[in-house]
Amino acid sequence: MIYLDYQATTPLAPEAREAMLPWLGGPGTAGFANPHSPHRPGRAAAAAVEVARAHVAALLPTGGRVIFTSGATEAINLAILGSRARTLAVSAIEHAAVLDTARATDSALTVLPVDGQGLVAADAAIPVGTGIAAVMQVNNEIGTIQPVAQLAARAHDAGALFLCDAVQGAGKIAPPANADLIAISAHKLYGPKGIGALWMRDGLDLAPVIHGGGQEQGLRSGTLSPMLCAGFGAAAALAASRVEEDGAHVAMLWDRARAVLSRWTLNGSDTQRWHGNLNVRLPGLDVARLMSDLRTIAFSAGSACASGSGRPSHVLRALGLSDADAKASIRLGFGRYSDSREIEDACAQIETAAAAQGV
Repeated sequence: MIYLDYQATTPLAPEAREAMLPWLGGPGTAGFANPHSPHRPGRAAAAAVEVARAHVAALLPTGGRVIFTSGATEAINLAILGSRARTLAVSAIEHAAVLDTARATDSALTVLPVDGQGLVAADAAIPVGTGIAAVMQVNNEIGTIQPVAQLAARAHDAGALFLCDAVQGAGKIAPPANADLIAISAHKLYGPKGIGALWMRDGLDLAPVIHGGGQEQGLRSGTLSPMLCAGFGAAAALAASRVEEDGAHVAMLWDRARAVLSRWTLNGSDTQRWHGNLNVRLPGLDVARLMSDLRTIAFSAGSACASGSGRPSHVLRALGLSDADAKASIRLGFGRYSDSREIEDACAQIETAAAAQGV
């Protein structure tokens, strides 16, 4: 199987797996201890959590704190619902975690459009009095990198907090500048599933969404998993040490893939993007048939979170694509552990299968 779905999830880094093993816990070991307990094993577990927190924080701006959550979706819910904002502004291509949470509130909602390249205008009209403006750093479907620093400034001018979903960018590119709230997920940067974080700028105050013992700095109740925290921390530290190497690797893979799929039309900007994401289309392509014909290649027809819905991608529709073109698009994702020969082979198989459809 050739894996080309890095936007959905990344392979677990061996270093992260090794960091997790001592905290799996079992009879005769201390790794099972509750990190919120005051005894010695509990304090050891708590220390492991704090080491991990420091590694994750190193991927994010200074002047803030890291709140561990079950993932980026929970982090986004905490940011939006915990702010109790009465007015929201979000981009048209946000992840469902942002869009659905925003729609679930009673707040007034402004949707910020994108252009045909999948970019929000740096001078987007964020209404004065907005409570939170949310624009993602790197889009999960088309890979476009948004001008988040300028958008954060626009949000602040309007009196709003700026929330950035940095799931696809964390550990790969510089953190979003000027943001007030940043959501990230471990399993998108070669860490384990089931853990993420919300970064909060110092001085901010949110109301908890999950109530109970208030274990995570009073904002997120529930026992933390030292195992997941350790894996997240190790993955973050590794990403920080490899950011240039990983970036160069995916840029090379992008060039190889584009050379094979040269007749396919790129969805989204060809310059303002993360090159580990390649979203392309062929008019008339039957994507369901393509995926059925290529069962030894793992790729996507869009976001994993919305796959199987049968609906055209809201991201591609926001670019101005027709339903037909949106449904004729595929997303290929590659990263640190992708092999260039496998990428070329997979793209050649995709091209051959598409040509067999007569498109």
